[in-house]
Amino acid sequence: MSGYEGDRGNGGSHEEGGRDGGFDDGRRNAAGRQRSASRSRGGDRSRTSQAPSERRKRTDPARMAAFDVLREVDESDAYANLVLPPLLRERHIRGRDAGFATELTYGTLRLRGRYDAILATCVDRPLPGLDPALLDVLRLGAHQVLGMRVPVHAAVSETVGLARNRVGAGPAQMVNAVLRRVSQRSLDEWLAVLTGEAPDALSGLAATESHPMWIARALREALAGNGRDVGEIGDLLAADNASPRVTLVARPGLVDVADEAAWGDVDLVAGRWALTALRLEGSDPSGIPAVREGLAGVQDEGSQLVTLALADTPVDGRDERWLDLCAGPGGKAALLAALAGQRGATLVANEVAPHRARLVEKTLAALPDGVVEEVRTGDGREVGADEPGAYDRVLVDAPCTGLGALRRRPESRWRRTPADLAALTTLQRELLASALDAVRPGGVVAYVTCSPHLAETQLVVSDVLKKRDDVERLDTAATVRSVVRAGGGDDIPLSDRDDVQLWPHVHGTDAMHLTLLRRTV
Repeated sequence: MSGYEGDRGNGGSHEEGGRDGGFDDGRRNAAGRQRSASRSRGGDRSRTSQAPSERRKRTDPARMAAFDVLREVDESDAYANLVLPPLLRERHIRGRDAGFATELTYGTLRLRGRYDAILATCVDRPLPGLDPALLDVLRLGAHQVLGMRVPVHAAVSETVGLARNRVGAGPAQMVNAVLRRVSQRSLDEWLAVLTGEAPDALSGLAATESHPMWIARALREALAGNGRDVGEIGDLLAADNASPRVTLVARPGLVDVADEAAWGDVDLVAGRWALTALRLEGSDPSGIPAVREGLAGVQDEGSQLVTLALADTPVDGRDERWLDLCAGPGGKAALLAALAGQRGATLVANEVAPHRARLVEKTLAALPDGVVEEVRTGDGREVGADEPGAYDRVLVDAPCTGLGALRRRPESRWRRTPADLAALTTLQRELLASALDAVRPGGVVAYVTCSPHLAETQLVVSDVLKKRDDVERLDTAATVRSVVRAGGGDDIPLSDRDDVQLWPHVHGTDAMHLTLLRRTV
């Protein structure tokens, strides 16, 4: 979450690395490829029956890096996308090995629920009773056997070596036995087993698509509440497990999409919806000149679209002073400031957490002098009382569960609980009420969350508006369609509502919610 209760996922966050299932083990030869296909269907497994003493006592640096990241995520509540890249640099893991470590780490985190359900049938004791480090080793092994193009003998042997190196010789024998049982069925066969054992269809999808049951249920309710077919839930859960493409934002007035020198020698494709969006046909934006100089950044296209919609909404009267109420880490603030600068307006960026405010300052550093009025550290809930009617446009990118960005922050699904909602929705209502007080009559407020949960979106807005007679809802869907048309984008599919909910399985974006409101008096 934002600085109110720790860091939250952001639409502009980025995971470095490869595509799901996209890596072979480097030591495999042509004959090994043929044997691998046979073993994955339950054929020859003679290589997996070796005694542990005959197997490797160590494993390669990429697998050790993946294990160490999983332990850091579990023990320190860290985010993998913040831990893995510096660890790879520190250990000089590059190229194909870095890609392997990245896929192994993120794939295991995303599909942890699926692998736990499979492992539970292969382990003769309850999984919660296992040493957490041993369980992470088993998950890494299961992903190699079932989710990556690694030969079974290599996956088992290397994972046994990892177990010996990190958790001991005794557990390594158990790892050998368990992974041999896992390898006796193909992935499709295991998914059929999990589906068949589930008490109902949604439970089966939650297990096979690796989501906690409460999240699967909440997402299905969100589909229904936004006028979509609940039968899409399988596609939505699957989209959460797909590795997202890297999307860049070309900040208006700072860099031109057509300026080849600014983008360097990389393959870029225009975004589908936002004029400012560019999709990187690769995984590492750090070498792009415009990104290094802060003229562009990594930002989900949905995050760009909701920001553009706020800027595109007409206001009555002056249009001089804009506010980002919850600005950290700064992606939306930078786009908003760039747009403000083109119109002669200024931006105030407010963030409650000092370390996130520093990130905002860094992100906004490339803006021309005078565009950013101030980057301040303060509680957004107090701005409305401290500065009533002081702003023409206000963005409330509220701290939330982050259920709309599970593909970027895969560990979030295992940390969140339904109990988190009470505190978050209270905070969201207070922030929205403050924003409505801070905007002047005739000005507009954008309420944004990176979550489709109805309690964090529609219910927050309706609860706040029940207590006010000075606010009107705007046709948010019409505004978003206008933004897309202005950018030459596709005809964007939206529900027949006056707010907007984006979806990864429909729009290819994070599941951003947007409601536009106007202060009337």
